[in-house]
Amino acid sequence: MNVLAVAAAAPTRLNPLELFLDADIVVQAVMIGLLIASVWSWMIIISFATRLGGARRRSKAFEAEFWQADDFDSVMRDHQKKNVPAARVANAAMLEWKRSTKGGLKDRDGARQRIASAMESQVATEADDLSDRLGFLATTGSVAPFVGLFGTVWGIMNSFFQIGAQESSSLAVVAPGISEALFATAIGLFAAIPAVIAYNRFSGAVNAFEGRLQRFADRFHANLSRELERV
Repeated sequence: MNVLAVAAAAPTRLNPLELFLDADIVVQAVMIGLLIASVWSWMIIISFATRLGGARRRSKAFEAEFWQADDFDSVMRDHQKKNVPAARVANAAMLEWKRSTKGGLKDRDGARQRIASAMESQVATEADDLSDRLGFLATTGSVAPFVGLFGTVWGIMNSFFQIGAQESSSLAVVAPGISEALFATAIGLFAAIPAVIAYNRFSGAVNAFEGRLQRFADRFHANLSRELERV
């Protein structure tokens, strides 16, 4: 009857909350840290996806309007207060154009190089601004499994301590502690896997967007170079 009572009282499935509450204080701290990292990673993932999608749409609309316009300055003025990366690249070129042609053009090749450098610098700035918080995803993806493993090792050490304290090596003594310890590794993987996937995907997306801005800059630079021939 005692055996049947124990079997009836034994849990039939894992309860994450009970695993957390029954864990050692060090393992609990590891779990909490990993959960915070996971929540923060998802906040970055959602905000970045929204931000990148908006930047793409605004830049695409600006470029379509820009190439059809007869007056580039008026188009840029219309988009000046909007968060449009392509508009900022064009604005950097026009500012350098005005500086180089102010008071007469003296060095066409120098002006071309300065305009190209201004646009390349702005393109790099836009890419850096977009990828600013992706480093946290990379850090979480690489570090979280090891942090979870630390919690696991600590929990297993605690289980072995219980074996010595109770002078029993039965599965009933060590199983709860090992389960709690392995749960830390599971949380580490739960935090790391989405972070790694998102970082790889978003890094490629930023590179693609940077390439799009660079193509826009190259095309605009070619137009400005032709205009310099007429000055």
